[in-house]
Amino acid sequence: MDQRAAQNLEIKLANMKETDILIIGAGPVGLFTVFEAGLLGLNCELVDNLDKIGGQCIELYPDKPIYDIPGVANQTGKEHIEALLEQIKPFDYNVHLNTRVESIKSKGEKWIVKTNNDSEFLTSNIFIAAGAGSFESRRPPVENPDRFLGNGIEYAVRDIKKYKNKEIVIFGGGDSALDWSVELAKIAKKIYLVHRRDDFRGAQHTESQMRNLVKSGNINLKIPYIIKDINGVDAFSGVDLMHFESKEIETIECDEALFFFGLNKQLGPILDWEIELSEKKISVNTENFETNKKGIFAVGDINTYPGKLDLILCGFHETTLAVQEAYKRINPGERVPFGYTTSNKGLQEKLKVNKS
Repeated sequence: MDQRAAQNLEIKLANMKETDILIIGAGPVGLFTVFEAGLLGLNCELVDNLDKIGGQCIELYPDKPIYDIPGVANQTGKEHIEALLEQIKPFDYNVHLNTRVESIKSKGEKWIVKTNNDSEFLTSNIFIAAGAGSFESRRPPVENPDRFLGNGIEYAVRDIKKYKNKEIVIFGGGDSALDWSVELAKIAKKIYLVHRRDDFRGAQHTESQMRNLVKSGNINLKIPYIIKDINGVDAFSGVDLMHFESKEIETIECDEALFFFGLNKQLGPILDWEIELSEKKISVNTENFETNKKGIFAVGDINTYPGKLDLILCGFHETTLAVQEAYKRINPGERVPFGYTTSNKGLQEKLKVNKS
């Protein structure tokens, strides 16, 4: 490298934002990474392609209760994100929304990360906490399914109050369809749950709740039916269903239709980073959840390993161990200053714990 090129590189590096950990994904696991890093005195930069913090919790189910956070009986997706944001207030981090990481390049033991808006970061550690990756709700197989989007057709519940005293048709056989059928039955005028077979993929407890509501008349279960068409000229008026076996058509007039056919998941630029993948997920070891690239970790739903469960609490465990390794990379040869927050007075003061 000639002298001019070396000088240009030095100037470029000086203008980069340097951080201990660059986190891709501002969902629950990304936010908890900030907490664990903060306990060890590390700073973070959070990058997310969405226009708001919270990942799938905010984008897909802000009002849906979450029951498997230890010590919390139940909490909506929105409440969970708000609690995590409160928890990381004492620590050093920045958030970059509407920002997608486009490329990464190694520089010695560090990484140069470039985004779609030409921001550049220099970091020792990259944490991929991107949930399922970039995602888009699967559309129903009808002509122009989005023509009433936001005005009768939705692929996620963003405001539960919108459905009060409404007649609603819900399509799907997974957790989202079951969860929202049960939740909305509490406030809706009428609920139809439509599925092509009498076999559901959701939690057994929620399915039992749904079937009890069917028996009590609070939910009208339409099996085996599929969507045939979405009705309406200037405004949404309902749907046509087709019996899966007899092919007979039934029209249902309703106020709202919710489609929970799952997500189309895309890993996007991650595919170009030479990271080892397995079935569209990132392979990691279970010692520190590092990928095949030193200094690049994958935590939460984006990763895979033997025995993997896609639960938020599992992502919390994974990133806790990964941050320990990130500290070692930044401070080679030093012991990780691990300590219980219950006995560390310095941490208690920083976290503003009420000791009374």
